[in-house]
Amino acid sequence: MRLNEHLKIVGNNVILVPYESKHVPKYHEWMKSPELQELTASEPLSLEEEYQMQKSWREDDDKCTFLILDKAEYDGSGDEIAALIGDTNIFLQPNDSEEDDDGLKTGEIEIMIAEPLARGKRYGWESTLLMLLYGIKHLNLRRYKAITKDTNDKSMQMFTKMAFREVKRVPVFQEVTFEKRIDDEWVSWIEREISFAIEPYPS
Repeated sequence: MRLNEHLKIVGNNVILVPYESKHVPKYHEWMKSPELQELTASEPLSLEEEYQMQKSWREDDDKCTFLILDKAEYDGSGDEIAALIGDTNIFLQPNDSEEDDDGLKTGEIEIMIAEPLARGKRYGWESTLLMLLYGIKHLNLRRYKAITKDTNDKSMQMFTKMAFREVKRVPVFQEVTFEKRIDDEWVSWIEREISFAIEPYPS
């Protein structure tokens, strides 16, 4: 999505930056992990395919992607690649979906903390809330969905704590779908939970 290519989102402990070609080699190394492939329902790609995927994420109007930096690491080193720990995405849903006949603009939220040493530090929690708030304020979303593996207890617990509710299970795919309609009270809760600042990002 071109909308976010020149901005970054700064929180207390993480920074969200656009996914650029310079990030692809590290992202490609992450996605060689069978664990991450399983958790994200992804197929392994060649490096060239990963570059093509990065280009599509940058250009497609229905995909909003940020990579996650460990803010302390980046502030100390100034090295984005060293500070990379994961990514977060919003996939805009078509308005003519049979499941969404109420006209609410909907986005599917995804989060991945790829670096093992960055897990368990609430970086995923903060990054997800930053992305949710960005989608509300800048993509005009009125509902979110989240789809996770039914074996991913941490993800299911996180979305439940964020006031998402389970709406569907598909055992054959081991998937659980959560949903949250956006209202003013929920937005106020997010704003109390995190620090949110948008700054220019030089490409």
